[in-house]
Amino acid sequence: MDYKKLKIWGKANGFAHEVYKITLNFPKSEVFGLTSQIRRAALSVPTNIVEGASRKSKKEFLNFLNIAIGSLNEADYLLQFALEENLIEKDKYKSIKNNIESLSKSIWAFYNCLKGSKPTIPTTLSKPSMLT
Repeated sequence: MDYKKLKIWGKANGFAHEVYKITLNFPKSEVFGLTSQIRRAALSVPTNIVEGASRKSKKEFLNFLNIAIGSLNEADYLLQFALEENLIEKDKYKSIKNNIESLSKSIWAFYNCLKGSKPTIPTTLSKPSMLT
């Protein structure tokens, strides 16, 4: 499957670029700490979609989508933490938080579609119990 044709990859790629822009203004003392951690989590979302799309089985793709959601949750928490530490302006955080919610819903919808189940989308970023 060509990952570049997947809408969720496009959204995830945009999210990763947005995180990189936001973290450009983080203090130099955070380059190897929070900045690096947030960037790795954000970049993990599209890269797991890419890796999953390249696999031969649907089961493997679903696993990589699960990992992408985990990375999105991690990035969400780290961005909230950065807000609490006054490293991100509130309006920038609100904007990226909206993007996270939209991306999460899109990934879960794609996951459910690929799995062949009813398209239920969780209202939070946490993993639905039906997927455990």
